[in-house]
Amino acid sequence: MNTRSLLELAEELECRVFPNEPLDKHNTFRIGGCCSAMIDINSPDNLSQLWEEANRLGIRTMALGNGSNVLFDDRGYNGVIFLIGSSMDKIYMKDENTIVAQAGCPLLKLCRFALEHSLSGMEFAYGIPGSVGGAIFMNAGAYGGEIKDVIKYGRAVDRAGRQFEYQNDQMKFGYRTSRFIESGELIVEGEFELPSGSYDEIQDKMVDLMGRRRDKQPLNMPSAGSTFKRPTGEGLFAGKLIQDSGLRGFSVGGAQVSEKHCGFVVNKGGATSADVLELIKQVQEKVLKDTGIELECEVRYIPYEA
Repeated sequence: MNTRSLLELAEELECRVFPNEPLDKHNTFRIGGCCSAMIDINSPDNLSQLWEEANRLGIRTMALGNGSNVLFDDRGYNGVIFLIGSSMDKIYMKDENTIVAQAGCPLLKLCRFALEHSLSGMEFAYGIPGSVGGAIFMNAGAYGGEIKDVIKYGRAVDRAGRQFEYQNDQMKFGYRTSRFIESGELIVEGEFELPSGSYDEIQDKMVDLMGRRRDKQPLNMPSAGSTFKRPTGEGLFAGKLIQDSGLRGFSVGGAQVSEKHCGFVVNKGGATSADVLELIKQVQEKVLKDTGIELECEVRYIPYEA
């Protein structure tokens, strides 16, 4: 009954509502059952109102962007998912060196927008299959760059529906982490301050990095991207440690350590969340046994129940 009240409010706010929505089409692993309902959020103010109401009613909720760093349970998600996607992906220039992008804006769109305005600094993110909200949430990074290097402000909503603005140093960025992981606040937009650069040089770097991704990463197979965080220590890489442990191509059910890049777990067809979790566990155990190094999983597993 409580869920019905929330969904009715969403419809009043002109948000699209999808009961029993399959989650496998909303994440890059292509795994997961159905959620109780999904609400396509269309503005920060409506997100504030809906999240405040969900918490008042005691309804389990979570925000989902592009789903590029999550693993849903095979049974689905017993709760309501706020989809932060194409209905909340506005992007605009605040001034000549500042871009504001809503949480649902794809990183590809942000990178191309920066290129159009000859602004440099976002090149590292070109090809990361995520949204602005998810990228801020986990301080996404690659090829020597991270979100913390380019973001000036982040704006988020708390459980009471209040909107807050945080400066860079208030967002507590670390390696693949931020304040939002602990606080549970939902990100609504980011403000990015970028230096002017040469259009051709920015484009060349973007093309180069995308080429490197295609050469080294299994982009043609469903995955959640890099599965493990980079271990602490000079010259240590999760993919190399996994390869040296003889696990290239190792499979559990439909889940497999990528033949192309051992740092990726891929869905080779019909993988379940149980397959992926067991594969990750066995990889961690083997690498620990061989090297004494504990690999930390970067992918967020979302259980069916809280």
